[in-house]
Amino acid sequence: MLEQFLQYMFSGITVGATYALAALGFALIYNASHVINFAQGEFIMLGGMLAVAFTQWGLPLWLAFVLAIVLPAIVGVLIEKLTIEPVKGADTVVLIIITIGASLFIRGLAAVFFGKNTFILAPFSGDTPIAILGATLLPQSLWVLGGTALAVLVLWWFFTRTLQGKAMLATSANRLAAQLVGIPTDWVLLMSFALSAALGALGGILLAPITMTSYDVGIMLGLKGFVAAVLGGMGSGLGAVVGGLLVGILEALGAGYISSAYKDAIPFVLILLILFFMPNGLFGGKSTERV
Repeated sequence: MLEQFLQYMFSGITVGATYALAALGFALIYNASHVINFAQGEFIMLGGMLAVAFTQWGLPLWLAFVLAIVLPAIVGVLIEKLTIEPVKGADTVVLIIITIGASLFIRGLAAVFFGKNTFILAPFSGDTPIAILGATLLPQSLWVLGGTALAVLVLWWFFTRTLQGKAMLATSANRLAAQLVGIPTDWVLLMSFALSAALGALGGILLAPITMTSYDVGIMLGLKGFVAAVLGGMGSGLGAVVGGLLVGILEALGAGYISSAYKDAIPFVLILLILFFMPNGLFGGKSTERV
């Protein structure tokens, strides 16, 4: 039925937009340092949990959201300064293990500070569904899609219209050449962690009114964001967005037409297929080795 298909599509695109933000975070850090930051999911969790906490404390909605983005960005900077920078030049595997350790540490602190209950953030503009061709779309879904689109546009403007953004692009293209022309590549890595954390937090805030949030939601959201980044081509901004939407849609269709029991397994089956048949992803560049 068309109504059922549209319902699954609406659900998939909504959650896929959040995966896209997480995938963009992976791409930013990977381009700057070739580090895969497995703490990305915790930034999503922090965004949602902090937004809930700040609104419960009576802060105005706009201020709660700003703080819920800024504080995770600061956490991202601290992770880079305290864990990545001291082991500069270490093997990639070592850096990945460090980010996993940072993820566990953040999750543990969140469990202590926020507790282990599940929380929900009030929808930004009510919860009256919008009927479209027999299917329904929550107003919050429009906030998720609009927020993701705005974030992508801001990133495009930042990378194409500002010196700082162009410096980050130059570093991602050739780190040594960027250093030789005077670009502070250490600053670039720091900024990539801050931007990555801010994007994740934004996704967590936008999604919390729909799926609720807790101290451990970042695990699956982060891993699915990683799948989206790999699907799109690790390091590709366009690929991150397309990959996130595709993962969300395939997950929703699989849960709807096959079984919801396999909902979380679908992205990981997908990543196995990608690694077997399309290791560079949809938009990843082909690599060659001269011998």
